[in-house]
Amino acid sequence: MALTGRAALLALLGTLVVLFAPRPGPAVAGVALLLAALVAVDLLLAGGVRPLRFTRSGDRLVRLGETATVDLIVENPGRRRVRGLLRDAWPPSAEAAPRRFALDVPAGERRRLTLTLTPVRRGDREAAAVTVRSLGPLGIAARQGSHRVPWSVRVLPPFLSRKHLPAKLTRLRELEGAHPSMVRGQGTEFDSLREYVPGDDVRSIDWRATARRSDVVVRTWRPERDRRVLIVLDTGRTSAGRVGTAPVPLAGREDRSSAGRGAGLGGPSGVLPGGLSGGLPGGRGGAETAPGWPRLDWSMDAALLLAALAARAGDRVDFMAHDRSVRAWVSGAGRTELLSSLVNAMAPIEAELVEADAADMVAAVLARARRRCLVVLLTDLNAASLEEGLLPVLPQLSSRHLVLLAAASDPQVAAMAAGRGTPELVYDAAAAERQGADRRRITARLRRQGVEVVDAAPEQLAPALADAYLALKAAGRL
Repeated sequence: MALTGRAALLALLGTLVVLFAPRPGPAVAGVALLLAALVAVDLLLAGGVRPLRFTRSGDRLVRLGETATVDLIVENPGRRRVRGLLRDAWPPSAEAAPRRFALDVPAGERRRLTLTLTPVRRGDREAAAVTVRSLGPLGIAARQGSHRVPWSVRVLPPFLSRKHLPAKLTRLRELEGAHPSMVRGQGTEFDSLREYVPGDDVRSIDWRATARRSDVVVRTWRPERDRRVLIVLDTGRTSAGRVGTAPVPLAGREDRSSAGRGAGLGGPSGVLPGGLSGGLPGGRGGAETAPGWPRLDWSMDAALLLAALAARAGDRVDFMAHDRSVRAWVSGAGRTELLSSLVNAMAPIEAELVEADAADMVAAVLARARRRCLVVLLTDLNAASLEEGLLPVLPQLSSRHLVLLAAASDPQVAAMAAGRGTPELVYDAAAAERQGADRRRITARLRRQGVEVVDAAPEQLAPALADAYLALKAAGRL
């Protein structure tokens, strides 16, 4: 039961009657009995909310930044009209609109209500409850009840880097010889013979074919197909740090905790040397800018572009998300189902504020990839984390597989390194320079161990990783 503003207004009028009544006692009793009678009559004549039936239909999947539509059908099997308000409750991150509906369902009829969702976070967004307030004919009181009407909308990664895919596919076709401007690949699959031109590697001359012709002939090669690419997504503490600018509207508005802004920047606690918190562009005394995207989301975007490119190249693509244990695993998906499988596996994954277990990750990779393959590790070039976790166990992985490590840098650190003018800015610049030096040092150590490293700005991580993959193809290392 719920009382409306009319009930309060009647109570106020009753108070005035009591104030001017010669006998206040009986007046109070009379006013109270009258209000109670009106409320009882209104409740008795109001349409029932318990018999209402609800069904849903609409979108089940939506990309982050896009809008989903969910229809709610309200059926009134009772004998009285249900007139009032309806509230369809969803989590705040679903950005459901409108929040309330005016409801008027005659007996034996049904009405369709349309709700739009513009989620600001990945994952599964589930409807909470449908609450109906049915007003009586007097508008004084209302029956109220809630119903569970299950529905779930999965918010997928937006895959914004797909805009780079046509250019990368053009480069791939050049490598494979399907484009008129074919380049000479250094793979191990023979492609064709052609005439020698200045600048060709003399080692590619086919002497037998040359002997049968009047011109010098060289072999052209193309990278092998049907290789395996294993993409490993680090979902530990360092992947929670926000970097760059959120490319999807509202996507960076939530989770503005210090853990989300600074995790993974600098030392183990996510703090730059000297106590400067990561993710604060102005250092001490600087104003905080709009929050960026988590490294995890940038890494997902890069993984999707690489997966789409590798699948078109004929390579088998597997995917694993890991922090302290395996969080997601996708294997054996065909080229047509690969991206759908990946985005569905990635959607519910959130960064865990724990240190990733590199030893367990390496063991999981070795157990799942017994033949030599390209292992792409999407993580952060955090010197402290890598020195304590990955580097001691890296030889086990690099001795059996080709390892490519990709990480998104923080543009704000580079901006801070240029700060001058005040002692505070100079101090912050020194801390940022030390952070950059640590990053360069750990990159050099990784390369000495045979690991390919891609360190790019967040917006450039996906195309840079795709270029590194194509470079390995062209060099015949895949």
